[in-house]
Amino acid sequence: MKKTALLTALTLASLTAISGASAQGSALSGTVTVWSWDVAAKALQSTIPSFNAKYPNVKVNVVDLGNQNTYDRGLAGCAAGGADLPDVYSIENNEAEVFWARFPDCFTDLNTLGADKIAAQFPAFKWTELMAGGKRYAMPWDSGPVVIFYRRDLYQQAGVNPTAIKTWDDFIAAGKKVNAKFGGSVKMGAVGNGQDDEWFRMLANQNGCFYFDNSATQVTVAKSGCVQALDTVKKLYANNVVMTSDWGGQITAFKANKLASAMFGAWYEGTIRTNAPDQKGKWGVYPMPASKAGGVRAANLGGSALALPASSKNKEAAYAFIQNALATTGGQVAMLKGEGLVPSLLSAAKDPYVAQPQAYWGNQKVWQTILDTLGDVPQARGTQYFQDARQVMIVVQADYIKGKYKTAQDALNDAAKKISSATGLPVAK
Repeated sequence: MKKTALLTALTLASLTAISGASAQGSALSGTVTVWSWDVAAKALQSTIPSFNAKYPNVKVNVVDLGNQNTYDRGLAGCAAGGADLPDVYSIENNEAEVFWARFPDCFTDLNTLGADKIAAQFPAFKWTELMAGGKRYAMPWDSGPVVIFYRRDLYQQAGVNPTAIKTWDDFIAAGKKVNAKFGGSVKMGAVGNGQDDEWFRMLANQNGCFYFDNSATQVTVAKSGCVQALDTVKKLYANNVVMTSDWGGQITAFKANKLASAMFGAWYEGTIRTNAPDQKGKWGVYPMPASKAGGVRAANLGGSALALPASSKNKEAAYAFIQNALATTGGQVAMLKGEGLVPSLLSAAKDPYVAQPQAYWGNQKVWQTILDTLGDVPQARGTQYFQDARQVMIVVQADYIKGKYKTAQDALNDAAKKISSATGLPVAK
């Protein structure tokens, strides 16, 4: 083909594609109702302008029901055969499998709308809890890649170099320096011991272990990676480098300059920034320490997804909204900028905004540091029994810290038996 003919053909093909996209945009109409909560609802609202630029005849109505109410009304709607559910439903990853297990027909298999073709654009760990029987019941939204948030000034005063902290033993050594400098009044971290087991879950996840295996058929909490995680939590206490605190107490502590570090999913960035605006420039971020030299320095804590109820009368428009918000860099980055929701979409890590220095964080490119860990996060399956297992582990962890069990293995053997009894799943050999 001659060059001029080739260019003409390409131009015609481009015009056809553009007119096709425009036709699809104009063909979709009606209203899409979205249920969500708090900052998540605000984040979704920020994607509406870009959605309406593509689909001007679709009205999007984001309803902020609050977190618990969204969950409760979702369960009630599914139990009633899909009655009164919205077109798009926000769901937390660790609660998602309750729906797939109890109400497998309540939500649309997004593969039927093309989700299977874009699955590779998200990290594998984000799909783990959103699939059942080969069906994709929800699309990944935000994620919670785990990092250490640290006070630059407190570290510096104690002679701690964050770049030298590569393992948990390094973290403990740094905590001893912080203790020495501040007479024990400042701690290296805060653990919700007796309130939650999130430190155990983060450490277990980085070690490739969780309450259950990824096929959701066995209780695996007594496996070696989990044993090492619980042992590390005990070592942090044995070396007196952490305090025990609930959610609110930890915020009070870092506002009062009593905490040199905090470990959470990256969504905690907004918690620190909004609660301690006067500490602007004093905070930084580094990857979580590994269990051993050269080990994995990544885990995930939290995150949500968007599902499409099977009862929706406007499925194509609802899926178009989900895809625009979650499967485009523009949609994900808009929510990162506005509400600090960390994207799951891998291409979002390459957006120019991610590489920008953030003033609050001492002009560090924190989003680059955070998102660079996404591809290293091991998969973990919460299953429909996540809350049952969590309640067992909260008690077992606290009892182990108190000395009720001789070893972490003993503690987790007991936890495994209790979780098995509560769920009916066998303990892995």
